[in-house]
Amino acid sequence: MGDWIDLLQWPAMAITVTAGLLVGSKSALRRKGGFIAFLLSNALWIAWGWHDDAWALIALQLCLIVTNLRGILKNEDS
Repeated sequence: MGDWIDLLQWPAMAITVTAGLLVGSKSALRRKGGFIAFLLSNALWIAWGWHDDAWALIALQLCLIVTNLRGILKNEDS
């Protein structure tokens, strides 16, 4: 089981990078999609961190979930 969980870090990284690109968009819809992608990456990082006992990573992702939810709520049209 550990082998496939170890592989979670790669899609988590790719989704995080993609989300970062999207939240910088001028389009409100793309920014919202970026924050949603960040939430998906948060979940993947938490799953990976739980498996590897990376508690600081999990704490970071929980804090980032709050900031991403705020980003969704504060997202405005440009």
